Amino acid sequence: MLVLGIETSTPQSSVAIGSEQGVVASALVSRGASYNEFLLPAMRFCLDQSGIGFRNVGAVSVSLGPGLHSGMRIGVATAKALSQALSVPIVGMASLDILAYDVRYSSRLICTCLDAKRGEVFYAFYRPSPGGIQRITDYRVEKPYQLATAIQSRPEEVLLVGNGALLYRDEFEDLGPRVEIGTMSHAFPHAGSIVELALPRIFREDFDSVYDLEPLYLRRSARRIQWERIQGSRSA
Repeated sequence: MLVLGIETSTPQSSVAIGSEQGVVASALVSRGASYNEFLLPAMRFCLDQSGIGFRNVGAVSVSLGPGLHSGMRIGVATAKALSQALSVPIVGMASLDILAYDVRYSSRLICTCLDAKRGEVFYAFYRPSPGGIQRITDYRVEKPYQLATAIQSRPEEVLLVGNGALLYRDEFEDLGPRVEIGTMSHAFPHAGSIVELALPRIFREDFDSVYDLEPLYLRRSARRIQWERIQGSRSA
């Protein structure tokens, strides 16, 4: 079965098409084009270059975030529209899970850490398990120093990956050699990993409802906060 994967929850957007035999085609951009400008041309590029038509796609998988609000909304809306138009199932998954899956062979406790803007990070902890990962905490949004405290409180060696880990490297390097910080190759979740992670769910028919699927918001958007402040000042 061919699965179309969409990742737009971070500054690095990607699209991939693949099956249980591997990724057939993928496209990625880190700057320049907006999510709207990138997604459909990237899908068409992947389909055309691999000689596949939309009707050959058997399922759609999409990153739900947490991440950038505009990117999450566009990615999820596009995935839902494709799922309905093609009459194929849809599977959504968290960006932090996708990032952890990429380093599932680590012998260390895994912590995925994405930049949440406003001086904060999204993060979660995982244990490697046979064939994958097991998330052992909730998804959280906190200041980098709070994550550093959470890491310090754990007895295990930790592998810290994601663009948040790189952005706030100084906060985490003080924790010493017990913490390994990943490289740019694991800074962002990738659509190819979404496809791979989605396949087991698709085979066991663990689909999401196209009507109920929503981005994973861990906090309100800056625009929403500003609107509530304006409304509050008017009513005062």
